[in-house]
Amino acid sequence: MGVLTRDEILKAVERGDIEIDPFNPALVGPGSVDLHLDNQFRVFKKLHHIYNVTDEADFTQITQLVEVDDTFVLLPGESALGITRERIKLAPFLCGRLEGRSRFARLGLMVHVTAGFMQPGINNRQVLEISNVSSVALGLRPGTRLCQFIFERTEGEATYQGRFASQTLEGF
Repeated sequence: MGVLTRDEILKAVERGDIEIDPFNPALVGPGSVDLHLDNQFRVFKKLHHIYNVTDEADFTQITQLVEVDDTFVLLPGESALGITRERIKLAPFLCGRLEGRSRFARLGLMVHVTAGFMQPGINNRQVLEISNVSSVALGLRPGTRLCQFIFERTEGEATYQGRFASQTLEGF
């Protein structure tokens, strides 16, 4: 596996091996593409019972969907789910990683806490597992370039067929 550089990302987009919708070539960096935060979030409900973490666990049972016009406030120690504005589709010989951006990590914002690997052949919007580990409330504004997607070539081809393979806003 190798990380695609800017020129290789642009060639892959031109060939249709990578689809990003909407796509702006100005957001392609030396080895990644910046993605924007959308205006919908899932906040965790305040439950007074144990929610068992099993293979059947469903995050929608313990979160509620919130739409914001301007700013989503994430208090110290809190977590929420966000979603990217862009949809990404990968060819079966490409996979990727979703990472936060350093400028926000330095504020105590963890943009993508876990599950950063994106399978070959995905066709979805990326859900962000966002946490505030700082001691101050942080305002998240839709449209901010909050994370980056790093593309890699696989050795062989495969296509992810799992639960989140074609995740859209409706499934968020």
